[in-house]
Amino acid sequence: MGYTGICWDNSMAESFFATLKTEFYYRRGWPTLGRAIRGVAACIEDRYNRRHSSIGHVTPVDFEMQYSSQAAEIQLAA
Repeated sequence: MGYTGICWDNSMAESFFATLKTEFYYRRGWPTLGRAIRGVAACIEDRYNRRHSSIGHVTPVDFEMQYSSQAAEIQLAA
């Protein structure tokens, strides 16, 4: 880690929050702070739990559940 205020130290987070602000937050009117917080939380939740092509077009949670059940079956069979 470097110094305070140096964006290159955490470039992935900086990029994510810049996109979140530009593409989501600033494009809407937020009547209350609570609605803004819930909206941003929902956006983040959707982003990280979306379907991924690299794991068969399932969500990460579904993939982990499938993997765990397959691993348990293999372990029981052994």
